[in-house]
Amino acid sequence: MTVLVASDLDRTLIYSTAALGLTMPDPVAPRLLCVEVHESKPLSYMTETAAGLLTELTADPTVVFVPTTTRTRKQYQRIRFPGRPAPYAICANGGQLLVDGVPDRDWRRQVAARLARECAPLEEVHQHLLATADPAWLRKARVAEDLFAYLVVERALVPDEWVKALSEWADARGWSVSLQGRKIYAVPRPLTKSAAMHEVARRTGATTTLAAGDSLLDADLLLAADAGWRPGHGELADAAWIAPSVTALTTAGVLAGEEILRAFTREAGRLGRLGA
Repeated sequence: MTVLVASDLDRTLIYSTAALGLTMPDPVAPRLLCVEVHESKPLSYMTETAAGLLTELTADPTVVFVPTTTRTRKQYQRIRFPGRPAPYAICANGGQLLVDGVPDRDWRRQVAARLARECAPLEEVHQHLLATADPAWLRKARVAEDLFAYLVVERALVPDEWVKALSEWADARGWSVSLQGRKIYAVPRPLTKSAAMHEVARRTGATTTLAAGDSLLDADLLLAADAGWRPGHGELADAAWIAPSVTALTTAGVLAGEEILRAFTREAGRLGRLGA
């Protein structure tokens, strides 16, 4: 029995300093392991306990751990996870499938063909973002992997009415909008993590899929998996989003990553015993 574990990264398994959520007294705060450095500065962390759990999980020959992220390939490759290297990784919200770190060209061609059939062009959406965003709160505008666009903003200054209007405009053109921290993503609706997860499951012969994620862009991944977990923070928690196969954790911050890895390890072990 092969178990595929597809997990979102930022604010699910790894956490920036701003997202750590260390609300406990300093003397009992968890020890942290830096897993990402950017421009010579530490950027992302997990607890040392979580690092041990991930090492244990990836050492299991019946488990295929698949990092699953909206990050670009370049952004993903800054991360140095403990444990056995992941043979597959899903980047750009499903637009890039990495096999031993190398983009799969056939998968990228399939994705491009579907987006061309079903969605408004990326350039149209990108130009709309630039035309409607207010310079008072816009900090950066980016296109990722020639697949989707996002803005870096001063979140407190962005009007809710603008986000709502953008969501309605994008929806009519086959795109979705997701607000994650200081980033506003516009992503083609067919560009999903779940489609890439199913492809990895097909290639590996996985009989069971487990997943975790915190944002609206992770909802399709959680629904497609046999079992899923979401932390007590993020877009899904804020929306009180639930599903029959998804466990809604109450733990928030970096400790939620630890709890998710415990759940993965526990469930993979249980399935392994059933298949033995």
